[in-house]
Amino acid sequence: MARSMWKGAISFGLVHIPVEMYPAVSNNALDLTMLDRRDFSPIGFKRYNKNTQKEVSWDDIVKGYEYESGEYVVLSDEDLRRANPEATATIDILAFVDAQDVPLLYYDHPYYLAPGKGGDKVYALLRETLKKVGKIGIAHVVIRVKQHLAALVCEGDTIVLNTLRYPDEIRDAGELKIPSAKAKSAAISDKELKMAMALVEGMSEDWDPGQYHDDYREDLLALVEKKIKAKETKTITMPDPDEKPAKSANVIDLVALLQASLGKKPGKGKAAQGDDNADDDDEPPPPKRAPKPVEDEDEEEAPPPRTRRTAGSREPATASARTKRPAAKAAAKPAAKKAAAKTTRAASAASKAPARRKKAA
Repeated sequence: MARSMWKGAISFGLVHIPVEMYPAVSNNALDLTMLDRRDFSPIGFKRYNKNTQKEVSWDDIVKGYEYESGEYVVLSDEDLRRANPEATATIDILAFVDAQDVPLLYYDHPYYLAPGKGGDKVYALLRETLKKVGKIGIAHVVIRVKQHLAALVCEGDTIVLNTLRYPDEIRDAGELKIPSAKAKSAAISDKELKMAMALVEGMSEDWDPGQYHDDYREDLLALVEKKIKAKETKTITMPDPDEKPAKSANVIDLVALLQASLGKKPGKGKAAQGDDNADDDDEPPPPKRAPKPVEDEDEEEAPPPRTRRTAGSREPATASARTKRPAAKAAAKPAAKKAAAKTTRAASAASKAPARRKKAA
């Protein structure tokens, strides 16, 4: 763990809890160095005196506030502390509110709070109290030279101080062209809504942060390794001039997109399991079943046997059906012979007809 960046105390009422503040997040972005493309030398930045153009070391740098053009008031770290000693060393809880009442838009940056020397018991008392009442503490804290609005939230056994944005720091969304719920351009049908809900239910799962990682960073590092192995470290890749951006259609078939999404994402939630009470035509079609074996189809096409009142009458009925079949075949044979004889007589009569005509002539 890094060194503490702030030491002070949490204060509310007459309670005083010594704490130390630590960074809760780290920046894993790739550290890219700017290079001169002519010889690929790194570019450096110097802190220099704008009057003498000479470089200035950190030991000779102080902070100042410009109250007039070119005129400054020098403010040392001690001046910043003396401006309000209590504010710079205290996390002053102003109120306790329900966590859901603070929109996520206000949350800014998290910090861990650890108990200072002798503060274990009061630290645990505040933590367990916040858990029991289900609230968060809204406080003021000065970090460096700015007073922040902050929320004290319990995460497991740790109290997290999350700085909040002030209302005047959040831009008004009214400047954006956001469609209202009643706008015709954003009209949503019941079918589209149900399919979208089914897609959300199918993709719903328990929160597991460990399964998410920075794919782009890994791909970029893989590209770096590839260029090193290919000895293309000094090659500047330019965009392909023939490549054209994909054109987006003006009309979006939302139902088709939802149906395709439902087909690609196997359901995990309730929607994928099916609902016995859901018999609405607007519901998304059920997944296709595998075709049944041929034997099952033959069994379904065959007519069911006739019901009989008594079990004893079943055997005679079967026997009579068997005797009728040979009789029908026997009756069909003479009929076929008669039809064949008629055809033969007709053919012979047709062949004799010209001879008779000659005699008559």
